[in-house]
Amino acid sequence: MPIRLPEELQYIQNSLLPQKTTTSRLDGKKCVITGATSGIGLATAKVFAQNGAELLLICRNEGKAIKLQQELRNEYNATSHLFIADFGQLEDVRKAGHAIYKQHPEIHILINNAGVFNKRRILTNDGNEQVFQVVHLAAFLLTHILQGALIAGAPSRVIMVNSEAHRFGGLNLNDLNWEKRPFIGLQAYGAAKIAQILTTLKMAEQWDKKQVTINLIHPGAVRTNIGLNNNALYRFYSKYILRWFLKDVMVAANAIYYLAAAPEMANKTGAYFNLTNEERPASYVIDPNRILSVWETSKNLTQAGD
Repeated sequence: MPIRLPEELQYIQNSLLPQKTTTSRLDGKKCVITGATSGIGLATAKVFAQNGAELLLICRNEGKAIKLQQELRNEYNATSHLFIADFGQLEDVRKAGHAIYKQHPEIHILINNAGVFNKRRILTNDGNEQVFQVVHLAAFLLTHILQGALIAGAPSRVIMVNSEAHRFGGLNLNDLNWEKRPFIGLQAYGAAKIAQILTTLKMAEQWDKKQVTINLIHPGAVRTNIGLNNNALYRFYSKYILRWFLKDVMVAANAIYYLAAAPEMANKTGAYFNLTNEERPASYVIDPNRILSVWETSKNLTQAGD
């Protein structure tokens, strides 16, 4: 009889389970992908392009975005549209979100993937800790702006690229900027992912009758460039040591595609997936009172309405 790990460690076994796939295509579907020029976002853009999606790509680096657009056209004959935004600037997120809504009033899939990992505390010009803003607040704001387009394009799906790092904790609504605590990179990342989980549950509840689903995915331990903005020692560790223990990024892209395209996922909402296998987030995270507090805090920090 196989040994079953305690609930808080079950995600380790879940990561070894077989992955689900789908042959369904996305022809005619408009799909927004953030952070599309590298890592998981890049691989996801290619998988979606290969399967007929019309791509709306939100990228920070315009040069890389143009190169990607050409590559998608040449390799997959894919139609794509570029929107340039730095998620470290909430005004950029607003401009990109409103531009997409104006030009594409109906969208079918939104993949919130953009992220950053810092070893040291950095504040954005908006006054927020950078990881919390880029990972959580920017995605929260973009999803809020595009909810009308998602409802108009229903049935539609939102996928939040989350992380098992939420199990590291770190979320303190009284100290989001780490002014009262020593900054710990993994916990700052975990804090952003916890906030993302809680607001996702709220959105799932709000959209229950609107044919818009929203789910979270841990994309697996895959090779990406996240964290390479840090010091030379961390970059060396990440590029030459850690990467040998990680999986190819296409594992994550294919899992995201499954959640976005599989017919059996059509009515699934408010769920957390380890790649394509559903699991429970850390039990201490889910608290109805905390959901409301994080929701209100996120709205206030992004100046998002109801």
